[in-house]
Amino acid sequence: MKRIAVYCGSQKGVRPEYAAAAQALGTLLAREKIELVYGGGMIGLMGIVADAVLKHGGHVIGVIPEKLVIKEVVHEKLPDLRVVKTMHERKALMAELADGFIALPGGYGTFEEFFEVLAWSQLGWHPKPFGLLNIAGFYRPLLEFLDHTRDEGFIRPQHRELVLTESDAEKLLHRLKAHRPPAESKRAK
Repeated sequence: MKRIAVYCGSQKGVRPEYAAAAQALGTLLAREKIELVYGGGMIGLMGIVADAVLKHGGHVIGVIPEKLVIKEVVHEKLPDLRVVKTMHERKALMAELADGFIALPGGYGTFEEFFEVLAWSQLGWHPKPFGLLNIAGFYRPLLEFLDHTRDEGFIRPQHRELVLTESDAEKLLHRLKAHRPPAESKRAK
């Protein structure tokens, strides 16, 4: 696994555990020589994870739409910043560059990126693994909802298993490296 795309908040959230997890994940990626692909910002959890990778000698690729290239948002110290026209281009390029995906806590943008990549996997458009770093139980309600959706017949059991979840970055990274997609990843009924 050469590169991981990380989706996370442009805010830090209210719990200090979120920032600590972002920093730990960035440090781990650098230590494992896995490049970070992310949204190119210097704010919130995005900035924390990127700074940790850079601080520990890792490589960071930022992908940002040109409308967000403003001084208070864009991370100007990135060795590889790719400016695209739209959010759609950003998501497509991040997905293309990455060998796997991790979501830290975040808001609408994080959820939207998470579900898009997950849906692509369900459709069999890519075999790349996806994990939620469930810090302080942040994703517990979402995981319960996904279970409910499976139980109600809208997600096949093998597609529910596409979402790998851990509260520890090292354990999650290990699971992503070992993950094999289900043999049948076609459209859900």
